[in-house]
Amino acid sequence: MHFTLSVWRQRGPDGQGAFVSYPADDISPAMSFLEMLDVVNQRLILKGEEPIAFESDCREGICGACSLVINGIPHGPDRGVATCQLYMRRFIDETVITIEPWRARAFPVIRDLVVDRRALDRIMQAGGYISSNTGGAVDGNTFLIGKDRAETAMDAASCIGCGACVAACRNASAMLFVAAKVSHLAHIPQGGPERARRADAMMKAMDREGFGSCGNQYECEAVCPKSISVHFIATFNREFLRSTIAEPGPLTDAPADPHAEFH
Repeated sequence: MHFTLSVWRQRGPDGQGAFVSYPADDISPAMSFLEMLDVVNQRLILKGEEPIAFESDCREGICGACSLVINGIPHGPDRGVATCQLYMRRFIDETVITIEPWRARAFPVIRDLVVDRRALDRIMQAGGYISSNTGGAVDGNTFLIGKDRAETAMDAASCIGCGACVAACRNASAMLFVAAKVSHLAHIPQGGPERARRADAMMKAMDREGFGSCGNQYECEAVCPKSISVHFIATFNREFLRSTIAEPGPLTDAPADPHAEFH
């Protein structure tokens, strides 16, 4: 297969970026998108040119480091997968593929396709945790959690924090990311003690980092590699409202079904 890559090149955060075209010839349809970029970079190095900077780590769809906007879609055209799980057979031969970094004020470009996503880490530091005594692990049966509630919490916890939801949102909102993290802890007893301040603290942190507001366009869910549901945003909104009027209390009234109160 043969492609023309239109790649965003930028030397640094303060540099002037531009799209540069590169040929990607003799590409196997069985290659992943990142393997294709590896081949292109090897050829650039052999020619004495600067390789394209991009992120990757596990390359197994687990870490979310492979953050690329491909033909205008974060992580590419396939749903429910990260960039590293996207294969070249998904593209039409002899076409142009446009590759960009995440575009958001809160994600400044470091170089080429690499952006600084530490804003998400700072939101987590603001409240995405539970306090626990040190020592031996608590027995698994100490906290009884219903199956529906446990599965809902696990659905939210599957968020890998890649930032695709931010890149897809016209307002560069991090609501789906924050909602997943808040909803995960809202559905388990361990999240109860800090429940009243968590949503408020994470909302304020999101605003400080320069993320926009949710536009209810559902683009975030469409591009999420873990298919996190937008219904968790409703859960987050309830938790945020609770944080403004209530003291910490037992986790008794959060719906086990995240769809239950979404309109």
